[in-house]
Amino acid sequence: MSRLKEAESFEKNEFDEDEDDEVIGGPTVHTLDGQVLDEKPALAPPPPQENEQVEQSTEETAPVFKRVADENIILDPEQRPESLVKIFKYIDDNENRFVQNLREAVGIQSISSWPTARIECYRMVQFAADRLKDLGFELELRKVGSKPLKGADEVALPPVILGTRGNDPKKKTVLIYGHLDVQPAERSDGWYCEPFYLTEEGNCLYGRGSSDDKGPVMGWFHAIEAYVKNSIRLPVNLKILLESMEECGSDGLDKLLLQQKDAFLTNVDVVVMSDNFWLGKTKPCLTYGLRGLCYFFCEVECGTKDLHSGVYGGTVYEAMPDLIWLMSQLSAADGTILIPGILDKVCPMLPEEEELYKNIDFDLEEYQQDAGFRALRFPGNKTATLMNRWRFPSLTIHGIQGAFDRPGARVVIPRKVIGKFSIRLVPNQDPESIEQLVKTFIKAKWEERGSPNKMLIYMADEGLKPWCANPFHPSFKAARQAIGWTYSQIPDMIREGGSVDKLMSFQESTGKNIVLLPMGASDDRAHAPNEKINKTNYIQGTKVFAAFLQEIGKLEKADL
Repeated sequence: MSRLKEAESFEKNEFDEDEDDEVIGGPTVHTLDGQVLDEKPALAPPPPQENEQVEQSTEETAPVFKRVADENIILDPEQRPESLVKIFKYIDDNENRFVQNLREAVGIQSISSWPTARIECYRMVQFAADRLKDLGFELELRKVGSKPLKGADEVALPPVILGTRGNDPKKKTVLIYGHLDVQPAERSDGWYCEPFYLTEEGNCLYGRGSSDDKGPVMGWFHAIEAYVKNSIRLPVNLKILLESMEECGSDGLDKLLLQQKDAFLTNVDVVVMSDNFWLGKTKPCLTYGLRGLCYFFCEVECGTKDLHSGVYGGTVYEAMPDLIWLMSQLSAADGTILIPGILDKVCPMLPEEEELYKNIDFDLEEYQQDAGFRALRFPGNKTATLMNRWRFPSLTIHGIQGAFDRPGARVVIPRKVIGKFSIRLVPNQDPESIEQLVKTFIKAKWEERGSPNKMLIYMADEGLKPWCANPFHPSFKAARQAIGWTYSQIPDMIREGGSVDKLMSFQESTGKNIVLLPMGASDDRAHAPNEKINKTNYIQGTKVFAAFLQEIGKLEKADL
């Protein structure tokens, strides 16, 4: 998050409301009979009554969960189309070369947050551009401005690659998004191998960017190559957008997307991203929803300087007890959010969505063990755990700035402390409304506290909106069949609890459905030491990408 909204000051018995802040785009909404439900939903709200009808998507509402049966998804590999048989064989035959290609990509230290590595970001752009040219793409390298970095003056941002292959008006057009930059990595961080040399050990390919996001980007290159080298006509027109600042907040991307709305982005029928992961380690998944985010700072100030508790303790009104009391009012011991109205607009559970949770491959014991936590809120209840991770809001207290947190004993009374907490948003909720609910609640509690100290409450940036697509949209069905051809399984349909801000930018710029088609597994450790991708995921994922293009090619434009 790059900037803070202007702080709102709360003195005792004072509350000055901000004017409405601009929020780009509308909230994601699910409705019944076109109305937002005001009643607080239960964990699994009852299905609609017989006389209730589910409305179709409009410009102001997100897609509803309208069931499209999966019984015609073919899982038998013997029934694969001849073109896919050739493509899959080509991918298998070139496995070693594809691994070597990924090794070359990982070897480029394209760390977007390091000024000293900016030249490497440019090298990575050129690396990707050369491969796209070999695949017959027409390319533009678009400049997106400059930005100062730590220890450096204003530095130009790496250009964004805009690639186009094919413009047949009879074909659908698929836009592929990926990023070429990576998180920082050094051997001293805890890597057992060199982070910028792809190290193969068993089924694992270790290296920074192997899973996030160079592995998937190379997978798309290789999937397209399989068509080209086998002289099989691509079933769709292709557009590809590759940036190199994603790990720094995608600087310049929103402006570029707005500029290209009626140019490069015209005629796009489907947007596909592979910058996410499976829920588990063995079963393929498709992601149809992400939560949004509001991050808050709550300041309490009691004086102009820190004081000695032996001299002033017991004689002044301290800030820390005020803040701790305020933060304790946010949630109950069981994790329930106590802010009134926070659940009022959570979208109702429809039977079609609830059905998706029944067969999801998810091991609660493994989940708890991987998390390293003593207890889960819903022990033994897979559905409740997943719903509270994905489709219900959550509140987390992150820390207190200004408090003494180092080893040892210090007897200071801090003059100001800042509590930090966030709320994850779900469809029907938008950052602006949540901000007002939080401020109203904190104001009321502050007045109840009756403290003479000064309190400020403000939100970081504008927040991130939630995203939820229709998991039964034809583009998702195409992805399910692509996975069926590859893995002989119907994938789990999942959401994720995190946020991806650029996703909403693509949706608003294209007006089209977005498919999150992951390649990596849940244990790939993206952003962490010893990041890896399984070789099977890398090779099989490449097949999925190739099959997805074929399945999209079978659809009617009107369905997209």
